[in-house]
Amino acid sequence: MLRAATPAGWRLALRQEWALDCHSALIHQTPPLTPVSAAISLSEEEAALLAAELKQQLRCGDRPPGDQELIQKMVAGLGDPRGLMRLTFAESLGAVGPAAVPALCQALRTHANVTVRRAAAKTLTLIGDPVALPDLLAALLNDPDPVVQGSAVGAMAATGECAVEALIAVLSNAESTSMHLGLASWGLAFVGARAPEALRRAARSADTEVRTAAIAALGEQIQSLDDEQARGLVIEALADPADQVRAEAATLLGKLHDPIWASPLLQPLLRDRSEQVRKNAALSLMKLRALDAITELEVALAAEASDQVKPVLQVSLQQLRNHQQAVDDR
Repeated sequence: MLRAATPAGWRLALRQEWALDCHSALIHQTPPLTPVSAAISLSEEEAALLAAELKQQLRCGDRPPGDQELIQKMVAGLGDPRGLMRLTFAESLGAVGPAAVPALCQALRTHANVTVRRAAAKTLTLIGDPVALPDLLAALLNDPDPVVQGSAVGAMAATGECAVEALIAVLSNAESTSMHLGLASWGLAFVGARAPEALRRAARSADTEVRTAAIAALGEQIQSLDDEQARGLVIEALADPADQVRAEAATLLGKLHDPIWASPLLQPLLRDRSEQVRKNAALSLMKLRALDAITELEVALAAEASDQVKPVLQVSLQQLRNHQQAVDDR
C-alpha cells in the first residue's frame, strides 16, 4: 500500500493509489464509529472551481489558508466522484497541515460516505500528526470498510514511533480479528528503524503476536542501523517456545542478505519440531544461496517425514545445487 517513509514518498504513494482508485485499555477507549451525513456539501461546479483555485496555489508553492470554513469545504471535496479532484483536495489539506487534522478526524470517524472516510485517512497520512492516533485507531478497529482500516494503519505508521504502543495494543488484544492483527503487524514493520527501543521491548513481550510482529519489523533496524542488539533478539527468537516466532525469525534471516551470519543459524532449524519453521529455514537458505548448507539439506531431506516439507526441501536443495554448478562452471 505505502511505499516510502519520506514526505515525497508518501505523496507519490498517494498519487499512485488515487490514480488507481479514480473510479488493551487503549483499544477499549475507542468508541464505535457512527457515520452521519456531512454538514457541508459541494456541487460538482463548486468543487471544480475550488479545486482549480487550490491547484493554482499549490503550483505557486502557496499554502492554502487554514480557516475552518475552507477546510470543511476541502473535506467535503474528498467525496467528489472525480478521483483527480479528490487528489487536489487531499494535497491541499496536506499542505494546510495540523490545522486540518480535527476536521479530517471528524470525517474519518463520522462521515456516511465511505469515499470521504478513505480519503480522510489517506490525507492524514500526508500530515503524520500524532494527534490523530486515537481516531485512526478507532477507524482500524471499528470501520466496516477494509480500505479505511488499511489506510488508517498507514496514517498511524506515518507518525513513526508514536504509533508503536497503539499497534502493540492491537496485537496483544484477544478481541483483535485476523485482519486487525495483519494490519497492525504491517504497520509495526513499516515504522521499522524509526522506533528501535520500542521494537526491542516488543520483541521480548509476553504476547506471542507482539513478539512475532516485532521480530518481523527488526529487519530494517538491522540493515539500516547495523543494530547488534536487534541481531541478538533474532537469535533469541530462533529458540522461542512459540512456533510462529521461530518461523518469523527464520524468514527474516533470509531477507538480510548475510549468508555468512545466517546460514549457521538456519541449518539447525531444518530439524525443528515445527513443519513451518523447517520450511521457512529451507527457503531462507535458498534465498541466501547458502552453498555451505547443501549437505545439511541433503541430510534433512533424507530424514524428513512430512509430505508438506519434503517438496520445499527438494526445491531449495535443487536451487542450491544449480547455483553451485554455475559457480563451478565459471
